[in-house]
Amino acid sequence: MTAILGRMGVLLTFSAAVIGVIVLAVSLVRRHAGKVADGRLDGRPYALIVLAGAGLATGAMETALITHNFSILFVAQNNSRATPLLYSITGMWSALSGSILLWGLALAVFTAAVVWRFKKVADDPVVAWATLVMYAVTAFFFGLMIGPANPFVTTHAVSNGLGPNSLLQDNPLVAIHPPLLYLGFVGFTVPFAFSIGMLATGRVGERWQVETRRWTLIAWTFLSLGLVLGAWWSYQVLGWGGFWGWDPVENAALMPWLCATAYLHSVLVQERRGLLRVWNLSLSISIFALTILGTFLTRSGVIESVHAFSESNLGPLLIGLFAVVVVTGFGLIAFRGDRLRSPGGIDAPLGREGAFLVNNVILIGFTFVVMLGTLFPLLYQALTNRQVTVGAPYFNTVAVPVAIFILLLMAVAPALSWRKIDPGVLWHRIKIPAWIGGLTLVACVVGGVRGPAPLTAFALGAFAAASALRSLALSVRASLRRGAGAWRGLVGRANGGMIVHLGVVVLAVGVAASTAFAQRSELALAPHRVVTFDGHSFEFERVTTVRTPVRTATEALVKVDGGGVFKPAVSQFGGSGSAPVGTPAIDSGLFGDVYLTFDAIGGDGPASGGQVITNLPAGSIAVGVVIEPLIAWIWAGGLLIGAGGVLALVPGRRRRRPTDPVSEMAAPEKKDPSDDGQLHRLEQRATDTRQVDEPPLELERS
Repeated sequence: MTAILGRMGVLLTFSAAVIGVIVLAVSLVRRHAGKVADGRLDGRPYALIVLAGAGLATGAMETALITHNFSILFVAQNNSRATPLLYSITGMWSALSGSILLWGLALAVFTAAVVWRFKKVADDPVVAWATLVMYAVTAFFFGLMIGPANPFVTTHAVSNGLGPNSLLQDNPLVAIHPPLLYLGFVGFTVPFAFSIGMLATGRVGERWQVETRRWTLIAWTFLSLGLVLGAWWSYQVLGWGGFWGWDPVENAALMPWLCATAYLHSVLVQERRGLLRVWNLSLSISIFALTILGTFLTRSGVIESVHAFSESNLGPLLIGLFAVVVVTGFGLIAFRGDRLRSPGGIDAPLGREGAFLVNNVILIGFTFVVMLGTLFPLLYQALTNRQVTVGAPYFNTVAVPVAIFILLLMAVAPALSWRKIDPGVLWHRIKIPAWIGGLTLVACVVGGVRGPAPLTAFALGAFAAASALRSLALSVRASLRRGAGAWRGLVGRANGGMIVHLGVVVLAVGVAASTAFAQRSELALAPHRVVTFDGHSFEFERVTTVRTPVRTATEALVKVDGGGVFKPAVSQFGGSGSAPVGTPAIDSGLFGDVYLTFDAIGGDGPASGGQVITNLPAGSIAVGVVIEPLIAWIWAGGLLIGAGGVLALVPGRRRRRPTDPVSEMAAPEKKDPSDDGQLHRLEQRATDTRQVDEPPLELERS
């Protein structure tokens, strides 16, 4: 019965999405032909059916997992009676077809949200086109669940299932990290849909970019948190002491994030000045295309990765969707080239427009480097039938200078004005942050820090942090003078952006410190003998075996620095046939972590597949030790980035209150601002409107 309900939900959603596409297409054709819109040709109600069907299918799958309904093949392969409730729930996205179902649920939620948000202007052709595109993408993914990725295939009932992958039931972050990534990936469908709507109708005016940027920011925030929590999960579970390995699946999630970051900056230039239209539409289409490419890499089986799903036959279908997105999107841009003319150019490089342009060039260039390094092994193998590996050194060679340039831009950009700025005014605004950065550099050198990369990162990080704090302080002061409360100076897209900058600085400092100054060793520990390494002491007490209905673990009890006892282990989940995995123990602190893994037992060989240490006395153990300074700053920086993204979504106060975008869209349609005169007036109006986060110089001096 559960499988039947699940299949009904999938079929219901697919049918509603297809009918929604047809209804909206007919309505748009009739409108284009000059016929009066027919109220019966309304695509909005189908969004509720799509959401209901997706909810029914998801509820059926979760019910099957929680109740251990092994008559469903997916449950039998990814669940067992010993699986805890949390990991039974997360089992839905532990394998291919269940992950597609989670993707479909997120897509249904975003589709319903778009329809609800624009219910007042549902007859607007741009909204109709965007809704049609959302339905089409929904139909594609639920079509996969009807065919090759059916999560409700039944089988002969078995008494017990195989259980989830051991790595997917060893940390509760598996309940948070994948859903956030999916919400980020799927959320980028909305700006793509509106870009297609703008291009299809020829209405490429800036009023739609306000909404497009807001939805992009929502998806970007989810993806940012998902990436950082994924790095944290990798650090806590995989036992290698690292957090980012330039794995192809990691890169697949990073590429759309880089493009979306560039878009969130460059679209401000379009809103203010009417510039970069083609560039921003291209970015919006590229972001969505990269999410489809990432889906292909993750779910087609073409790569080997700890993050990848098993082999499937979805590869050609996903590549086909990728090709349709690229050809359709960029074909429409070429078709509408006459309407995408900008009213002018960037006035001077020393201004926010110039800074945002440089920011975009760096981020998109780095995206290309990551894409090349990720896809080159696949292309090389396809052409030569030989394997080649592109490792971390290739990516790090480019990532380090990119990070340094981004920190420099973050330090200077908040002090820049639109159009251009006098160098003397710029120095007045950045001199205190610059001095703070210089003093930080001196303090690091005096404190014994060496190496050009970490020294540069620490100095520029202090410079950028001080610059962001200066902007926030001015905004809070202006808010207090208005009697609006200090919190008003922390919300809005500009102030939220400054908090994001602070998060990026904290994360960058953590990455620089943990990668440049990490110390690794493998120590042989005899019982009750103290061994020191890098200023820390380690005392091995004993080995114990812990058995629970879920897990059997061999734990090494190690006292660190004479204090708490930590228990690195080798764990086996589920039945005796499951592969053992290492479970690290981490002594985490604000200024550094001590990371322990259980590698070998003397006389018994390797404990977790690690290296055997010759002549290791019986009763002794070998533990891997990694000392990683400031690595907790990475997780803190990621959470701060997420908080900044949320605060940026809270409407801020402007000196001149703008018209609400949806209300403006609901007003009678005006002449599209594609002619030069209309664009000139738009540019002038945008230039005249100043935000509170950009206070006049006299306020800074007071």
